[in-house]
Amino acid sequence: MATWVWILIAIAVVAVIVLVAMAARQRRAAALRERFGPEYDRAVEARDGQRAAAEADLREREKQHARLEIRPLPEDARFAHEWQGLQERFVDEPADAVVEADRLVNIVMDARGYPMGDFDTQADLVSVDHPQVVENYRVAHGIHGRAQARQASTEDLREALLRYRSLFDELLRASDDEAGAPGRHRRDGVTGRGNADGDGRDPRVSAEVPGPGTRSSAEGEVDDERP
Repeated sequence: MATWVWILIAIAVVAVIVLVAMAARQRRAAALRERFGPEYDRAVEARDGQRAAAEADLREREKQHARLEIRPLPEDARFAHEWQGLQERFVDEPADAVVEADRLVNIVMDARGYPMGDFDTQADLVSVDHPQVVENYRVAHGIHGRAQARQASTEDLREALLRYRSLFDELLRASDDEAGAPGRHRRDGVTGRGNADGDGRDPRVSAEVPGPGTRSSAEGEVDDERP
């Protein structure tokens, strides 16, 4: 066979290998975008638009997460009760309620098996399971720091509590799912849409954060005490 024929065959083989490699990379990238959602875009932005580096970071999160033992909560009803209490405390002590919310979310994460200590690492690993709400957690944690210094407004504190709740609800709901409880659906974003009851509320945790000058009634409604 002539030499030029062998050269054409070699070029064709190399071209096929390159195309296969590109297709495989695109499939991996698509899988990461599907799994991480908005967290994928955040990772790309953090890497100044370098998708390959961002995807490597996300795959490393998956590897670290695979070494964890994520487990159902032993007493999720108790945690839900504690959340209801701190949410009612927001009426009179909003900053303290946000600090307590941070503490409770950390307790739940620890109970589920996430490593505690470095916040950024903690948030990255949580993003593998809860990519839709992990940014809420980061924002809430930032407001929590200002709350400790008494530098957050009441509206900031209300936002923090809502954002903490979005992750808190997902942690409890995921625990129910892993324990085999029926009828639980994921909710996305800070508003907490899409539970099994179809009204945007978790049956165990009120979705409303009362404002200053209000009290929560026994039925879960908010009564304004002001005249």
